[in-house]
Amino acid sequence: MHEETTTKEKILKKVRKALIQQSTSATNIDFDSDIYQKAEEPLEIIFAQQLTKLNGKFIYCENEKELGENISLLIEENKWDNVFCFEKKAKDILKKSKINFSENEKEIRHLNVGVSLCESLAARTGSVFVTSKQLSGRRLPAFANYHIVIAYSSQLVYTIKESLSAIKKKDGSNLPSMIVNISGPSRTADIEKTLVQGAHGPKEIYVFLVDE
Repeated sequence: MHEETTTKEKILKKVRKALIQQSTSATNIDFDSDIYQKAEEPLEIIFAQQLTKLNGKFIYCENEKELGENISLLIEENKWDNVFCFEKKAKDILKKSKINFSENEKEIRHLNVGVSLCESLAARTGSVFVTSKQLSGRRLPAFANYHIVIAYSSQLVYTIKESLSAIKKKDGSNLPSMIVNISGPSRTADIEKTLVQGAHGPKEIYVFLVDE
């Protein structure tokens, strides 16, 4: 009995010592340093790889003319109708490419394809950031069966932290009431453990990245 108690005390002593050492070192943690290694490849490639892993579609465009042509071809090939777009810059691109769309928010219940801009792209996770300050609002990115995102190379950063910092820098203290991180199409496995895409949002997401 005495030997068992002695062994137990030795173990507890080691545990206490380890905890004391851990708590001492924890005070010197640098919370501001980046925990991820720097990107070794171009951010465009990293983003494309990560988005594709998440079943998203990536299309690179050299300029806005090519962007309009690619969006037009995508819509035509899939025979999509009920295309909606609310943001001026995106609407101008669609108009130049003679792509029919609606900007009537009262008809949004018919929404099938949503075309929107974004605030930022995080390459490491293949994430697209949209906010409530965009004219697309809260509904278009969530209600569309197919979400087409128009992004620019200047919006591409490496981490989610950098994406959030970019939004904060742009809006200052007047932050959006909603910031959404979109990582691939909507999906769930809640029903019978079967993975279903498009259960709570778009079944497909297309990111068109325009070089600047």
